[in-house]
Amino acid sequence: MQLTGTITPDSLMTLEAYSKWRKDHKADVLAHRKLRSLHLGDHITLQFESETTIRYQIQEMLRIEKIFEEDGIAQEVEAYGPLVPEGTNWKATMLIEYPDINERKRELARLIGIEDRMFVEVEGHARIYAIADEDLDRETEEKTSAVHFVRFEFPPAAAAAVKAGASVKLGCDHKNYPAHITIAPEALASLAGDLK
Repeated sequence: MQLTGTITPDSLMTLEAYSKWRKDHKADVLAHRKLRSLHLGDHITLQFESETTIRYQIQEMLRIEKIFEEDGIAQEVEAYGPLVPEGTNWKATMLIEYPDINERKRELARLIGIEDRMFVEVEGHARIYAIADEDLDRETEEKTSAVHFVRFEFPPAAAAAVKAGASVKLGCDHKNYPAHITIAPEALASLAGDLK
């Protein structure tokens, strides 16, 4: 899988080429994804996307659905391509996870607006709050969704600080889910690579 900076239909592998590549590289991509999956408290996971994770997602969708026609490939790129960070931001899939269905229903009602209360805080800089669900609204007056797409847009000074080795916290200041963690050095090194 060759990273090009922009995912286009022409930059993807054929189904046959991907099938061969996948056998040797699936474990590496899954390790990359795991490194960039951050758990905030017991019930929220943020999967920080990268060109690698999104290319893999698109190739997997093409493989599973056996999509090989131009229109179908273009639709997958259009659906997932916007999740690739653009050099000034981090983008993540946010999962709210409660295994018990009744607890999940109750908590999703209590957590309305939580996607807008997610933040990253670079040492010495103001909090950067998530810009959530730019493609469509994922909550109602009764509940929030269990899945959100969030973007953290970095001011140049904060991005430079991350690249220079500043400590970074990931957090949430929603009244019903206050939590924060310091991002581990290995994960932060991977995420810093998303910033130019």
